[in-house]
Amino acid sequence: MTLKKNKKSINLGLLIRTFLFLFLFLPFFVSAETIEKKYASLKLLNKTTNKVSEKNILVNSKIAWETLNIEVLHCASTPSTEIPEDYVLIDIYDNINNENINIYRGWMISSSPDVTPLENPIYDLWLVDCINDKAS
Repeated sequence: MTLKKNKKSINLGLLIRTFLFLFLFLPFFVSAETIEKKYASLKLLNKTTNKVSEKNILVNSKIAWETLNIEVLHCASTPSTEIPEDYVLIDIYDNINNENINIYRGWMISSSPDVTPLENPIYDLWLVDCINDKAS
């Protein structure tokens, strides 16, 4: 009975060490550089009017969009050799009732808008793409 217990603890220890190795060192071997882009292409749904609009916002600039003030701080894509993915770092303020309230600050991912959503009763906002020119 003690032999089986020792085998289980040895296997568990090996499993934990393998997991730690993969978790700590594999990202250094597998990760690829992202490609910085000039514009973030975003879509906004106004839930009260059921209207969807799209804008291309220059990185490091601010725009007013309905009652929202949106600042795009960074936009990048994975290389063409990787699975397509876009990332945007944004800061959003809602200027409702003449108060500029921060309602979102963080990263959005194009393939998973529900992972880091804008939680707002009036608006849904999501990243469509990171692009280099407005015409794309």
